[in-house]
Amino acid sequence: MKKGFTLTLAAALVLTPLIPTNVMASSIAASVSSKTLEKIASEKAALLTEQYGIPSVQYALIDNGVITVSGQSGINDIEGKIPLTKETIYGIGSTSKMFTASAVMKLVDEGKINLDTPVVQYITDFKMEDERYKKITPRMLLNHSSGIQGSSLNSAFLFNDPDTYVHDSLLKNLSTQKLKAEPGAFSVYCNDGFTLAEILVERVSNKTFTAFIHDNFAVPLGMNHTMTPQDMVETSKFAGLYSPAYEGQLPTETTNAIGTGGIYSTAEDLVRFSQIFTGKRADVLSIKSAQAMEQEEYRKGLWPKDADNSMDFGLGWDSVRLFPFNNYGIKALVKGGDTQMYHSSLVVLPEQNMAAAVITSGGSSSINQLLASELLLQAMKEKGTIKEIKPDKSFGKPVKADMPKDLVKYAGYYSTQGDQWNVAIKDGELSLSGTFAPDQKFIYTKDETFVDEDGNTKVSFVKESNGRTYLWMSQYISVPELGQLAFSEYKAEKVEGVVLNKETADAWAKREGKSYYPVNEKFSSVANMSIIRPTIKTSEGYFNDIKITGANTAESLHQIPGTAGRDTLSILFYAKEGVEYLNAAATVYMSEDGVKPLYKGKSSITTIQADGYARWFSVPESAAGKKMIVKMPAKGGFMVYDETGALVNNTVISGKNEVVLPANGYIVFAGNAGSSFGITLVK
Repeated sequence: MKKGFTLTLAAALVLTPLIPTNVMASSIAASVSSKTLEKIASEKAALLTEQYGIPSVQYALIDNGVITVSGQSGINDIEGKIPLTKETIYGIGSTSKMFTASAVMKLVDEGKINLDTPVVQYITDFKMEDERYKKITPRMLLNHSSGIQGSSLNSAFLFNDPDTYVHDSLLKNLSTQKLKAEPGAFSVYCNDGFTLAEILVERVSNKTFTAFIHDNFAVPLGMNHTMTPQDMVETSKFAGLYSPAYEGQLPTETTNAIGTGGIYSTAEDLVRFSQIFTGKRADVLSIKSAQAMEQEEYRKGLWPKDADNSMDFGLGWDSVRLFPFNNYGIKALVKGGDTQMYHSSLVVLPEQNMAAAVITSGGSSSINQLLASELLLQAMKEKGTIKEIKPDKSFGKPVKADMPKDLVKYAGYYSTQGDQWNVAIKDGELSLSGTFAPDQKFIYTKDETFVDEDGNTKVSFVKESNGRTYLWMSQYISVPELGQLAFSEYKAEKVEGVVLNKETADAWAKREGKSYYPVNEKFSSVANMSIIRPTIKTSEGYFNDIKITGANTAESLHQIPGTAGRDTLSILFYAKEGVEYLNAAATVYMSEDGVKPLYKGKSSITTIQADGYARWFSVPESAAGKKMIVKMPAKGGFMVYDETGALVNNTVISGKNEVVLPANGYIVFAGNAGSSFGITLVK
């Protein structure tokens, strides 16, 4: 989920496969045919918590308005005093987008919003540095085709902190941005589009988004455990959170981009919510609107040819033709969500009046999607809707064929989300390598594609109607005892190397190998669990997937539909008091040159300046091994990391203002402007 540069937070709100592509499993239908659905569900949930290391899982299945399966597995609070129940609350991440899309459609039902009327007519202070923004419509926000860059998620994921900064700053952030593409040209996952849709709902309804969700969905559907960070909820009601980066239980996570990924719920509440998409609760949302949401919106713009897939956008939905249900002739809808700590998936079969939801602390939405799909398949088999569960699919072991010589023209560099890939083609074989991607090899076959040795992945090249060339990739990913995912997407766009002028080349050469430290992430941020410090490494005139455009500027210029082209951005370097800073998607980073050694004397004071930027220090040799005791301000915290960037202490999590300083480590003090920290070092 965490890829590349500023994508650490942004990527958290989309269904993302976090499973190795080489994991294979055979169908397990025969071994479970005699088991009841309830037992199957319990065993699969236990598999997640006992073998996949997921702390807790909650699941539910609804069939024709009746919840027939419901359960949970794993641990809750670390002391074992609060058991997991069907009422334990979880964050649902981007599954929240279905509430946002439904809220917009509710206002469509009421005649207050037209999907194809420009958003500026509803939000008159919405502006961008690109006149094309005036063409953006509510439909484009919901089907991800607005052309908005992606994600302004600075300080979005916080520990037990309902700060509304993300919502409140969105219009200001957008006002300085250009569009990545013509509105409506293609659909590419966009978090900011849904935060803008959240604001749209508020402006048109004259209610807060939280109140609108309660009044129009939670209350009429009996969703008594669905809420947002703006509600007052006891922390004991939430599922316990854990991380390999910290020994012990973590505070509750609040995702403050509510319409994008901040709603809390339970599995049972989510399947109750699903009834508006199956026509069972037309009193809440009209059948016309529900059906409009499941249309194949992705087809309205640039998109790969149809194949088995988990990502074909509707209005809000990640897919409106979800694999493997398409192979049974059954329409299936899915929305998944991942925050830093919570993960969810809602799979709906509208024509079957069925749905399943799986929510976890830890894991990934992709794993949850597999479990939800498995429950639905087993339920349909039990009912006789399907005769058997089909075996996993594969492209088969590749047989090498003669490759046309002109295919070598596709060799070169390709940009993808947060990375640049190098594709080499020689003697009928293709090799793919990247900074963040493992090296992969493919063999040319008679179907005119390149297939990997395991037969799980195939690639080819497509020159699209926009004149751009894409690397198309189709994958089957099997997970033991859970099922199979399928993806078919343009994974990268071919780019040409950039020749930089001397001024630009010299400026970037001085940055090469330097790390940059975040300074405007809030002290309560979940991101502070480890150091996020991008390091400048350039190649062929690019910084990862971002094209260098000047001595102090770079810009994402690729246009890739789906998810591989999400979260594009412009970056700007600037100097302040002799230190260089980098601004990217509203997150500000300071050059390592600004990290100074901690004062080695017995006592000192550091104060957050008027700009609110965090203060970073390195641990000098003279301070290593000493205990640091800090007198804390009311609104602030400090983090200590070892030389690898691993967390040693975070006061927001531990509540401890004392820590033994690690050799070659780092300390960051963060808080409101004017906050002071009194520092004492003792042996």
